[in-house]
Amino acid sequence: MELFDWLLTPLSYPFMWRGLLASVIVGVLCPVVGSFIILQGMAFFGDALAHAILPGVVAAFLLSWPLSLGALIVGVLAALGIGLLSERGEIREDTAIGIVFAGSFALGIAMISTVRSYAVDLTHILFGNVLGIANSDLWLVAGLGALILVIVIVLYKEFLVLAFDPTLAVVLRLPARALRYLLLVLIALTIVVSLQTVGIALMLAMLVTPAAAAQLLTRRLPSMMAVAAVIGATSNVTGLYLSFYFNVASGPAMVLVATAFFLLVFLFRPRRGFVWQSLSRRTATV
Repeated sequence: MELFDWLLTPLSYPFMWRGLLASVIVGVLCPVVGSFIILQGMAFFGDALAHAILPGVVAAFLLSWPLSLGALIVGVLAALGIGLLSERGEIREDTAIGIVFAGSFALGIAMISTVRSYAVDLTHILFGNVLGIANSDLWLVAGLGALILVIVIVLYKEFLVLAFDPTLAVVLRLPARALRYLLLVLIALTIVVSLQTVGIALMLAMLVTPAAAAQLLTRRLPSMMAVAAVIGATSNVTGLYLSFYFNVASGPAMVLVATAFFLLVFLFRPRRGFVWQSLSRRTATV
């Protein structure tokens, strides 16, 4: 009964229901998109894009717009800007990412410094506040999340070819350039959807950590996405409960649980885990 009480007591609060729904949506969405980020080595891009939306959030606050709208506009522009800078090959992609990342984040910090009253709200943007999500925010998360997942499902084969063999994508006459830009935009949208859940500073962990754990357990991309989604949703729900009972920030709690999942998989996965291989080597020497 104590376990049931522990699980059911938080559900008596409406804000907890909204937080749980948002956590599950983000917990599924981020690892699915994050699987493509890992396969294409775009982790730095995800981190940079998460920080690059800061000026959009600040501008939306100053104009009394929804924060998600400002983040969405700047996120898409930053993603397309990185793509354009690196497309011709004169500037490497990591260099383009660094330029956009540093410039946008500096602009956001400069804008914050001009509005002293805004500093109070900065913590929620950096580290998330899923328990403060409103009904309108929840509908936005659900709508954009569903749109992103539908696009990923419909264009799964095309994204798969692009991830593993861009040259083959050209040979098959796939619109590789358009697909690349679309994937960049989808990453930007995913970051906007997840902004209030884990915040800017911790966004990369939600995109990468569950997917990295799933990659260690699976051999095929569909399986990797499914396992990553389960790990992400479970991490978010568990972290939300820990946040409720131990009075810690929800975003960091979710990320810490996801990191714990990754470490458990890395250490104890059957036959290939670090602990398993260490024991096997020790047994072989004996």
